[in-house]
Parts: sequence; C-alpha cells; structure tokens
Amino acid sequence: MGETRKVIVNGEEFEVELEQDGESWKATVGGQTFDIVVPDAGPAPKQRRASGGKSKKSGKVSANIPGKVVTVEVAIGDVVEEGHVVMILEAMKMQNEIQAPVGGTVTEIHCEEGQSIEANVPLLVITPPETPDEA
Repeated sequence: MGETRKVIVNGEEFEVELEQDGESWKATVGGQTFDIVVPDAGPAPKQRRASGGKSKKSGKVSANIPGKVVTVEVAIGDVVEEGHVVMILEAMKMQNEIQAPVGGTVTEIHCEEGQSIEANVPLLVITPPETPDEA
C-alpha cells in the first residue's frame, strides 16, 4: 500500500501516490502512473509508529512557497482550533487558506496584510494549552 504526498514541481503542486516496487517507485499523478528509479537510494525507511503518546506538533505557521498576505484572520490572544483558517495567502495567483496546525492561543504574529513573505519564514505562532503531564 502506498502513501499520498504533495510535491511541487517547477512551482506547481501535485498530489502523488507513491508505492515502492523493489528498487524503483511507482508514482501515480492524475491517473497516470510513472516508474521512478533513484540510483543508490537504498530501501525506503520504515514508518515509525507512535509509542503510546501523541506526537507533539509545532505551533509555528509558515508558508512553503513565497507569496503575499491577503488577510490575517486572527489576532494575538485569539484561541483557535486545529484546522481553523488563520490567514489567506496569495501565491502563484491563487488564494490559499492557511490553517492552524494545532489548537491553542495565538501568541505571535510576524506579518501583516499586504506584506510579501518568503517561503518557510514563521508567520505566526500558536501556543497549545498546557496538558497536566507537562505541568
């Protein structure tokens, strides 16, 4: 069974289903399947399973491509749920909803509407609530 990944090729985003087939990979994009060989890549790393507890997600929000901030939908002190739209970015003439990776309180905002931003720069920070085992 393969896994689905988002990949960016020449600035265009695709959803690709990947499945290892011996030393090569099968990549399915838009119904077409391609064979991919990566020389000297070795076998794919085994997927690790969580060991009982939840893995901790980062509350830093950034964009994976450069763009322009259209709107910031939150303010410092706002409480958001995971998946809540926190801002809208325009990149490659498309408006993209940026969602909260974790639930918590917005503690930092490093951008403003109309600002051009670079890829992978922190735009805002969401601090998750403290759990009893962290206190």
